[in-house]
Amino acid sequence: MTISILSLHTYPVKSCAGIDHAKVAVSQSGLFLDRQWVIVDGNGVFLTQRQHAKMALIQPAIQQGDLTLSAPGMPDILVPWLTDTAEPAQVPVRIWAADTLGFDEGDVVANWLAAFLGLPCRLLRVHPEAERYASLKHVQNWRAKHGELMPDFPARHRFGFADGFPFLIANQGSLDELNQRLQAKRLDAVPMNRFRPNIVLQGLEPYEEDYLASIKVGRMTLAQVKRCARCPIPNIDQATALPADEPGLTLAEYRQFPEGLLFGVNAVVAGASVGSTLSAGDLVEAEFDF
Repeated sequence: MTISILSLHTYPVKSCAGIDHAKVAVSQSGLFLDRQWVIVDGNGVFLTQRQHAKMALIQPAIQQGDLTLSAPGMPDILVPWLTDTAEPAQVPVRIWAADTLGFDEGDVVANWLAAFLGLPCRLLRVHPEAERYASLKHVQNWRAKHGELMPDFPARHRFGFADGFPFLIANQGSLDELNQRLQAKRLDAVPMNRFRPNIVLQGLEPYEEDYLASIKVGRMTLAQVKRCARCPIPNIDQATALPADEPGLTLAEYRQFPEGLLFGVNAVVAGASVGSTLSAGDLVEAEFDF
């Protein structure tokens, strides 16, 4: 069985549209610039498609480190890389139960976002001094169980504004199986972007990712530390921002577990040094936890 990376994806602004990559830099914090920005409301609470499906229509692009945003009916807007040598003011941000720090990208982009979303909001970027780490409990559990695979695997994995971990890995075989069930009901198949993964693998049997302990790509090892419980976002068409009942209802028929409705696995990485990259087509060595 040959396992490889089918595709790579980043989401520079949390809960907005993604960017597809043939090749992308990778660090302990995740794929380059993944979820490095977050939109917050007038009370400083982070916004997602869960409450504001229209966010799916905000398309980021990265050009030489600068962020550009586009959206239907709106002029494109450039959010330049921070050039001020002074350290930006810290703005508290809470992502679920985790407190971290951001800095405000200014009134111009805030007004642009408010005009499109129809509510007061601000755009924050991860502050240079932010220290948010993947769940120590889940990483420690993995190290206790699989430490012999990589005894030097670090316990602390710093990352940005993603929900809980720097990487989300999905399996194309699992999506294919889900789509077969949908089509058997005369429903439309759904694309992988409904599940917003960073890394999509091919060559695995459906839901075989549930039993991965780790994958190795070159010198990098990605530890699968937690299966991913899904919110309603997979029911939102990422091209139209229209919500529906599927594929959630069909997925719930056979993927409901005590931890929730599961699709994909959360991961952390070791062995990603300066200059490390992942590419579509990279071969993957899998270590299973049967």
